[in-house]
Amino acid sequence: MNNRRTMLAALIAMNCSLAVSPAAAQYRSQVWCPDNGDGTYTNPVINADYSDPDVCVGPSGEDYYMTASSFQCTPGLPILHSRDLVNWQIVGYALKSLYDGMPELQQHFATPQHGNGVWAPSIRYHDGQYYIYWGDPDYGVMMVKTKNGDPAGEWETPVCVISGQGYIDTTPLWDDDGRCYLVNGWANSRAKFASVLTVRELSADGTRPIGQPVIVFDGNGTENRTCEGPKFYKRDGWYWIMCPAGGVPTGFQLAMRAKSPYGPYESKVVLQQGKTRINGPHQGGWVHTKYGEDWFLHFQDKEAYGRVVHLNPVDWSTGWPVMGRKGTPVATYKKPQAAATTVVTPAESDEFNFTPTASTQASNAPVQGPAIGRQWQWQANYDEKFGVPTAFGTMRIYTHKLAEGWKNLFLVPNMLLQKTPADEFQATTKLRLTSKADGQFGGLIMMGLDYSALVVRRKGDAFQLLRMTCLQADKGKPQTEQVIATLKPTAADKTDYKPAIHEDIYLRLTVTNAEAGAPHGGKPIVTFSYSADGKRFTIAGEPFTMKQGKWIGAKFGFVSAESDAKSDRGWVEADWIRVTPIGLSNEK
Repeated sequence: MNNRRTMLAALIAMNCSLAVSPAAAQYRSQVWCPDNGDGTYTNPVINADYSDPDVCVGPSGEDYYMTASSFQCTPGLPILHSRDLVNWQIVGYALKSLYDGMPELQQHFATPQHGNGVWAPSIRYHDGQYYIYWGDPDYGVMMVKTKNGDPAGEWETPVCVISGQGYIDTTPLWDDDGRCYLVNGWANSRAKFASVLTVRELSADGTRPIGQPVIVFDGNGTENRTCEGPKFYKRDGWYWIMCPAGGVPTGFQLAMRAKSPYGPYESKVVLQQGKTRINGPHQGGWVHTKYGEDWFLHFQDKEAYGRVVHLNPVDWSTGWPVMGRKGTPVATYKKPQAAATTVVTPAESDEFNFTPTASTQASNAPVQGPAIGRQWQWQANYDEKFGVPTAFGTMRIYTHKLAEGWKNLFLVPNMLLQKTPADEFQATTKLRLTSKADGQFGGLIMMGLDYSALVVRRKGDAFQLLRMTCLQADKGKPQTEQVIATLKPTAADKTDYKPAIHEDIYLRLTVTNAEAGAPHGGKPIVTFSYSADGKRFTIAGEPFTMKQGKWIGAKFGFVSAESDAKSDRGWVEADWIRVTPIGLSNEK
């Protein structure tokens, strides 16, 4: 993001206090806001990693709901809501864990399974309920639906519709006669074949197959290789499958039509990069609005930033859904017609002091105590020993017991992380490390296949400020450590029973990108710094080149761990974290 854009975002967000919890009020980002305030928007409408997005419209015609791939992260299947397809906020998750009601799989996902789990979901409204289908490439076709028709409320436990390996990118279609069909792609890594789409019939309730699969499209040996991510629709008597092809970073969007759900289908390219800087524009969802407009939400692969969400108009005048401006993506465009809406973005900053009330939670939701913002996810199925919010306006994250002989932090499950929200930003946190034993550490991390962290670690009766960095963490490479400073404790327990010492500190990470407008987002650089008073910050170590995770963008947040299996746990207590434009004060 260039400086002009950064300053504009900051000005637009001035009336949004840094102290407002993202869950307590509609949140407006200071680092990326797609709504230009003049009836137009700028892509991406979400400059964060909501990979493989899909969207549907609710029965009122005014509410749009989006979900996206969440892989191994929990809670899973984020639910985002919008009134105009431009301004989005996170309203909940469809999965508390992977997978409730399936004990063996729940245990499997208790440790990080990077890149596995929830792939390319689809969301649909049918017969009073919202449904989400997805393919887990190792376990089969899964489905979850709402309990009471409220996608921001409770969802039922998921069911396995088809058991087996290789199934990915699934979408149902309930036909006019009530029959249900399912289209899916195939993962070459499991099935050892790909670039084909299959359709089969499911039971009318969508819970089990009653027909055999039929290959309806084959991209092998053609420019349509890597056809996957299909979405299934019906319009004016035609069955439509819309899918990407040609590869993730460089591919294009196909539309195909037939008079039968089983084909044969004819196809056309309806969106491609052309002379724009928006690479690989494809894989998403089409929506027809109550105002007679058609729109397509899709991703752009920006490597370390992940797959960000774009919105393009759709023109059906030729009988085909030509997307963008004559088949190429738009950078700026007029907003969709909608009732009056509020400028809102997915949450980023968190004061960790929000307590839901009757006016800030779903009408049918149970009464809750203190809660953290909805932007946070763990790296594996949540265990309460990972950490919990407190009544003191903080988030406590206990130290995770590292395995003997550990080399890096790639498999630490209790990292509390969120997506990067813009090409350039800074995130500052005020926290306390409470340590009861040598070696306990915690701090701020930018996590991916490569990672770097700025942590405080106990050594004797003092603390070390430490940079931990690992390249090729996914390959088991050992991390390197650099001692930045030795710190005296800022407090100590006045007891002889398991006393702890404490370190209060401000930590910051800053993401810059000299090539933020490059097709793939350029190479983002992360700089860490620290402060004793939150005003004067000192650079800590060398810059780090941010790198994506396994099928996801890099994520930042908190790490808390230790190597002493016998000691009582220590913890990180985060008072707040604030995401702002670079150089903006974090004071309230």
